Amino acid sequence: MANLHLLLWAWLIHSAFANVEKTIFVAPAAEPPPQDASIDSLLLTRLSEQHPLARTFLNASFPTADSPKGVETWFLLEGLRPQRRYEVRICWLATQPTSFWLYTQTVQKAFETPELLTSLSAYSYARRGQLGAREKQSLQLRKADSVARDSTFLFLQVFAAADYFSLNETLMAMVPPIAVDVILDPYILNVFPKSLLPTGLYLLLIATGAWFLSGWISHLLSVTPLAGPAEETKKGK
Repeated sequence: MANLHLLLWAWLIHSAFANVEKTIFVAPAAEPPPQDASIDSLLLTRLSEQHPLARTFLNASFPTADSPKGVETWFLLEGLRPQRRYEVRICWLATQPTSFWLYTQTVQKAFETPELLTSLSAYSYARRGQLGAREKQSLQLRKADSVARDSTFLFLQVFAAADYFSLNETLMAMVPPIAVDVILDPYILNVFPKSLLPTGLYLLLIATGAWFLSGWISHLLSVTPLAGPAEETKKGK
């Protein structure tokens, strides 16, 4: 019974990530990192096909005239295969009502657009003061130069705005960080997400089994009634 309770509790924790926001995009042509700016020094959380999940906390705020979409966070999507379709999802606790907006920005556009560059620089500067020495070292070990030359980079721009009302003055004055899972999911043949492959195979297996089972039952039902009259004829003789 105790083990059953643990399993149920683990299932409830897993299913608590009920809210999902996503963006779907096609990776652009291979674009090398700019020579006049270092992507590594930005200390952004990186996502790639080898490291598709980032479990972290995102800051959020109530919408204001200056920030109608709340607080901005930046990620780096690296090692993307050109012309391949991808999906980025953000999953968060249903107990933390939040509105998210996700945008992908090319490296060239981010560095050539003053508004984007200012936002990216401000986030990187603030993040540098928040990270510990060990976290900085871990991020710097994953250098952009180690990514395949025929791949490409994209920035992921995320806005988070609190979407609730509470009688608790503390919650209204200061929005707590939002626990999220940020997932990079490549598409197979640009048709459906790779993460759905096990589910698709499972459904295919169930459908195949149901097809054979229905055929067997249909055959059984078609044979059984024919046996009845034959047996009555034998008894009559």
